[in-house]
Order: sequence, then C-alpha cells, then structure tokens
Amino acid sequence: MRRKLQRPAMSMLAALSLGIASSGHAQTPVGADGEVTPGWTDFLDGLRDLPTRILEKLPAAQQSDPQIRQEIGRLMLEALAARSLEAVSADPEHPVFLPSLNQTLNIYQPNSDTIYKEALIDPAGSYRLRGTRGSVRIFKLGQMSVAGADGTGPVVPLAYGDFNALATDEDGRYDVLLSPVKPEGYEGDWWKLEPGARSLVIRQVSADWGKERDPTVAIERLDKPVQRPRESAASLRKRMDELAARTARTALFLVGIPGELREQGYVNKLRIFDVISGMGGLIGQFYYHGVYELADDEALILETTVPSQCGYYSTILTNDLFETTDWVNNQSSLNDTQSQVDKDGKLRIVISARDPGVPNWLDTAGNPTGVVQGRWTDCNAQPMPSLKKIKLAEVRKYLPADTPTVSGEQREQQVRDRRAAFLQRILW
Repeated sequence: MRRKLQRPAMSMLAALSLGIASSGHAQTPVGADGEVTPGWTDFLDGLRDLPTRILEKLPAAQQSDPQIRQEIGRLMLEALAARSLEAVSADPEHPVFLPSLNQTLNIYQPNSDTIYKEALIDPAGSYRLRGTRGSVRIFKLGQMSVAGADGTGPVVPLAYGDFNALATDEDGRYDVLLSPVKPEGYEGDWWKLEPGARSLVIRQVSADWGKERDPTVAIERLDKPVQRPRESAASLRKRMDELAARTARTALFLVGIPGELREQGYVNKLRIFDVISGMGGLIGQFYYHGVYELADDEALILETTVPSQCGYYSTILTNDLFETTDWVNNQSSLNDTQSQVDKDGKLRIVISARDPGVPNWLDTAGNPTGVVQGRWTDCNAQPMPSLKKIKLAEVRKYLPADTPTVSGEQREQQVRDRRAAFLQRILW
C-alpha cells in the first residue's frame, strides 16, 4: 500500500524543484530568460522531433522495426558528436582541421579507406598549410561552398588541391599558401582560394593500411593575429543556437537514400550515384550503388571488368540508415590492394552474411538489407558492375576454379590484422 507523503516532505520536494537546498542556500542564479545557460533548452527542444523526422524517411516496412529504431538513436548521436566538435572548435579566424566523418562519426556513409577532416574558413582570408606529406594514395584538399542564402543548401566542391603534387624538403615536409590572390614576389607553392569557399575538406585515402603512412597537416590564418581572445557570450550563444538545426540536417541528409533506391527498383541492381553535385564528392571519382536484400543462405556475386589504368577503387557496404557497415571489425569493405582480380581481368566479390571461404568477401555483419557502393577514382573507364543473387552453397559455381580457399582460422587472423592496421592510422 502506497504511503502518502507528509506535508514536510512535500515542502522539501517543492523547495528542491525551485533549486533551493535544504541548508537554505539561495536559488541558482539564472539569466534574463530564466536559464542558467541561455539557449540550452531551445537546443534540446530543437532535437525532440528528430527521431520522428528520420523515421518518416524510411520505408513503411522498416518504421516498426525495433532494431532500426534503436539504430536511429545511434545515428543521431553520431550527427550530434560531429556537429558538437564543430560548435566547440570551428573558427575561420583560428582554423583547425577537425574529424568530420570516420568509424565513430559514421555519417554520410564514409569510405572505409578515407580519413576526412574539415576546417571552416573565411574566403577573404589567407591561410598557410604545412606538415608531412606521408605516402597515402590520395591526399587532397577540397574547397567547399554551401548553396543558398541561409547556408542550408547543397554542398558544392569548388576546387581540389593535390598535396601529393607539392614540393617537399628532405624530410618530406610541404608548405603551401592558400589565398584569394598570389602575393607579389611569392615563390613558394600556392593555391587560389575560391571566392565562395566556406570550408576546407581533407581526404586521406590509404589502400594499404599497414604500409602507407598518413600525412600531417597544420593550418593557420595569416591575415589575422594568431592569439585567440576569450570568446564572447554572444558568439557562444550563436554556436548553441545553431547546433540543433545543424545536427538535424546532418542526420537527415542521406538517410532516405536506401529507401529511394528501393522505390526506383534498384534492389540487387546498381546505378550511378552522383556525389559530386550537391554532396561535395571527390572530383574525378565515379560512384555507383544499389540496395542489397539477402537471406542468410543467399549471396550476391558482384562482377566487373577492371580499368586498365586506375588510381584507386573500392567497394563498401552500408546499412539501411546509410551508415557504413563496421569495416574495422569486419571485412565489409575491399579496395584494390585488399582484393584479388581474377586471371580474366575481372573482379568478383561475394556479398553474404556467412563467410563463403573466398578471399573477396564482403561481410554484411548481420544486416540482411543495406546498400552496396563502389567507386572508381582517376580511372580510364568507369564500368558498371553486375549483381547476381545465388544460393550461398553454390558460390564456387560462379567463381574461377582456381579461386583460393580461406579457412575460418585464416579469416579470423586476417580480420585481426586488418583491424590492427586500421587503428594505427592517424584517425583523430
């Protein structure tokens, strides 16, 4: 039987709800709008309906799935983490390259081989970038603009600079100036800063995680004092006020793509994916993707010719929220170094939930549906692979007779070595 609270206890609860301690200390001071930290309540309120907004972008059949509903929570946390880093540290006058997507900030379906970093800039500024070049396959700087007067439109890549083409000293160090106009008499490496550029995005693509060395990069603004004074309350409030909307845009940006592919009929079938216009993709890169649907005893055979000249290529998997399937602890991605091309010049990859015991396997990691995505970078052709659904037990009927066998023990060690190599990259 529930006991009624006595009046003294009720009074204590009321006092606590007003922020008054039992010792009689004064109520916690608040601002003019009634908040200890102005803007915090609006920030929380701005995210309350985000789960529903994400759910509405998914096919009706998935909206009642408790697994997907919980994964929506993870997607929101990933988006919030990414935008929180920006809200805390992004500053065009004192720029810093912050992690923008990776295995933890799993938004915008990151490529498993790429480390992404971003810095906000002022297109009128002058910036110096310096560091060690390393030896990764691709190391490029993209200048990004955001369409629309309110800054919420598509992301447009304006130009790319290739760090690997810069001069280096005997220690492998580069030094490049990024500015609207090249200074008179300047003889060092220089890149033109485009008038509409609002952010710089670095892509570091490694095909051999264990051997290639990641670069380092520092950025500084030259036309402003290096010292950073205490940030004003108004500026901090502005960061807080923008955080909820930025988080929502991030979480919602690509989440509906798997559902759109289904509606368009691209199930176990591939189509071109335009990532360049509106999404800030890497210029010179050709993307393709399509939804996969597989039972536990089924597999997809991805088959394609390989261009005779190609700078880089890879194939990855995502889940139904367009998060990239965990590539650190699973072989859910393969690039040109990690995969084997058959003697007839074709690349054949098996996609399945269970290990088929062949080298070129993409592990769905328990996702019966998701997206297959591939890219050809700086290649002299962009073939569209085919997908064929078969029974898992019949995989070898569709592969060359000399396809090697990978035992369970070999796969275990392979994934452990893969994981160790990836985690030794410069990720943060």
